[in-house]
This record gives sequence, structure tokens and C-alpha cells, in this order.
Amino acid sequence: YHYWPGSIALTFSTWSCNFPCPWCQNWHLSKFDPDPYRANYIPVDRMVELAVRSKCKGLSVSFTEPTLLFEYCLDLFPLARSRGLYCNFVSNGYMSFEALRMLAEAGMDGLKIDVKGCRDPVHRYCSADIDVCWRNASKALDMGVHVEIVNLIIPGVNDSEDCIEEVCRMHLESVGEDTPLHFTAYYPAYRFDAPPTPVSKLEEAYRIAKRYGLKYVYIGNVPGHPYENTYCPECGELLIKRYGLTIVSVKLTKDKKCPRCGYSIPIRGEIVVR
Repeated sequence: YHYWPGSIALTFSTWSCNFPCPWCQNWHLSKFDPDPYRANYIPVDRMVELAVRSKCKGLSVSFTEPTLLFEYCLDLFPLARSRGLYCNFVSNGYMSFEALRMLAEAGMDGLKIDVKGCRDPVHRYCSADIDVCWRNASKALDMGVHVEIVNLIIPGVNDSEDCIEEVCRMHLESVGEDTPLHFTAYYPAYRFDAPPTPVSKLEEAYRIAKRYGLKYVYIGNVPGHPYENTYCPECGELLIKRYGLTIVSVKLTKDKKCPRCGYSIPIRGEIVVR
């Protein structure tokens, strides 16, 4: 929402994942073995040309864990940046610090990390140490990478008040009050049949995060909800009105400040209204 908002990115992935999430929304890619005889390999120069020809503003590695395309991206990102494209990872953040550094040096300047809740659910369902994800979020910021945090709220897994508060505390400690935090709605998928996330639970998470002092908190996967919008944290002015990922209207000044009080909003890149 604060990284080239409203723009179009050429988005791609490979098969598999490094997390075993039983609720995976892209399980048809992440939970099936690839068939090497039907593989569709796209050379890095062709990927860049596809993005340029399609009038995309950048490249985004998503759908499954982008770290699986680590070596490919080390070749791709410098070429993409030379053509004026941004380079973004939509990730779970579970990578070594050395890999993160190499990606940033290659040209990755945007990183979304889905933290998947507080410590216990991440260990139980993802077999992972959430401290690694928060460490990488913090280190990425230090390297000048734009970071946003997403927390998919799953009923019965990570939707308790204690768990949401832990996420908010870790967010403040690791990436600070200016880094956007998104609470997104889950829908049943793969091996998980818990009911969809109630909007009221997302709104509760929003209120908790605001109580902790986070300036930019959003609700996701609920198109048209007022908490999709960006508001000035100083005076409350509606600055960016959204419908899903589409920008409906923008009231920011050219230098990305609130027109009412002059508060500067941390947004990287151009804001695209369609």
C-alpha cells in the first residue's frame, strides 16, 4: 500500500515452498511437485522485456516463497533495475541474512513479509522461528528496502487478543510505528476448513494495533472496507482512498504530504490512479 501503490507489476513464481502452511491459498503451486518435462523456463532478459512491453512498473516474485528463486533473482534484478523497473519480494521472510543482503544489493527494494501470527502458531503450523522473519524485516529496513508486514488472521490459530498483541509488539520493536501492518482475511483452502475470518475480528486487530501506536494499519481481502484507506496519522484526513488494490483517489501533495496539516507520508514510488 505504500510501495508504488496502484501500479502494475509483472508477477511470477516457481513451484513449492519452504513453509508447510496447511491453509495455503496458492496450494496448487506450492504443494505439488513440478514436472520437469513440462517446465516453463523464462530467461531473465525475456522476463524484463515482458514487463516493459506490458507497461508494468516493476517485477514482483510472489504466489509461492520467492526465496526459492534466489539465484534467478540475483541475475534478474540488476537487469530489471537498469530498465527502470522496481523489484519486489512477496515473502514469508524466512531466509538467511546473507541471502537478504545479496538480494538487496542485486536491486530488491521492496519486501512484504507475511509473519503468520505470533511465535507459537508459527512454530506449530509452519515449523519455523518467527524471530528470523522479524530480524530480516528489521535488517531490510536498515538496508533501505521498503518493508510492509502482513498477518493473515486465521480463526482458532492466531486470532486471540494475546497473539495479535504479540505481533504488534514485535512489529514496533523490529520495524517501528511507520511501517505498514496489514491484517488480512483468511478463506478456507488446502487442508484447512476453519470458517473465513470475521470482519469484526480484523477490526479488533486494527484497534489493537492503533492502540499500540502503529500509524499505518490496514485491513485486507475485504474490498471497500474503510480501513483499506490511508489516513493522516496526525489529523485523520483521508489521503488515499482504495478499493482492494486499486487507488480510487489521492489527496496527497506532490511531495506526499497531507494537504491539511503537512504531515509527510512514507510512500515509495509513484502513486498510480486507475
